[in-house]
Amino acid sequence: MTAPPAADHAVTAVKSPAPKAAGSGGVQSLDRAFAILETIADAGGVISLSQLATDTGLPLPTIHRLVRTLVDLGYVRQEPSRQYSLGPRLIRLGETTSRRLATWARPHLTDVVGALGESVNLAMLDGDQIVYIAQVMPSQNSMRMFTEVGRRVDPHTTAVGKAILASDPELSVRALLGRTGMAERTEHTLVTPDAFIDELVHVRERGYALDNQEQEIGVRCVAVAVPGDSRLAISMSGPLTRMGDATIDRAIAPLHEAAGAIASELSTRA
Repeated sequence: MTAPPAADHAVTAVKSPAPKAAGSGGVQSLDRAFAILETIADAGGVISLSQLATDTGLPLPTIHRLVRTLVDLGYVRQEPSRQYSLGPRLIRLGETTSRRLATWARPHLTDVVGALGESVNLAMLDGDQIVYIAQVMPSQNSMRMFTEVGRRVDPHTTAVGKAILASDPELSVRALLGRTGMAERTEHTLVTPDAFIDELVHVRERGYALDNQEQEIGVRCVAVAVPGDSRLAISMSGPLTRMGDATIDRAIAPLHEAAGAIASELSTRA
């Protein structure tokens, strides 16, 4: 199978970038608040104040003041462990954004379905899990669907998870795998961090990711990441009998084209 060459990615640990100083017309405290929210998300949704300070590069008193404000607003909550997690008010924002994103992406997913005749999904990494946010199904294939909008799964069992995580530092991926536990969904599931890291190397080399019956027996899936830092990927899935190597080869270009179009949509609407 062939695919456009993927860019090389270092597999070393990197610290979350410190928030940039607010530019002309910007508000530094707002910039820092969003940096805190993103850092909590990158840590899997729960983090200590000291780790927040380390990862953002901000002074601890500044972190404490901003986190207190976010807690009061409901965007962050304090856990019994005295760590901090993303708060419930973000749910409404995320759900609304996901619905809008699904609307923007649907025409591009439909194009892929029209070209290939298999189901196409849009998924995102939300915390430590993959959540499916859009799906287009072909009318001619009546075989039951293997994913549904709103479904959440661990990244290591999915092609979309591999596609998204392939650009992440190795230590960050290992930390995520440690939190999720790498449950064995089928006899084909990758269940060790080393095996998964090796698979991500192949994903970067090929430019696409595969799920070879790792989430469900009899189902094969191919996925590509949406360019940029959106943490999105699109995939085509179907029964093993229809998802041979020739079909996978034929899917790569349309999937990359749709992923690029979705990235352009996000850039235009930002």
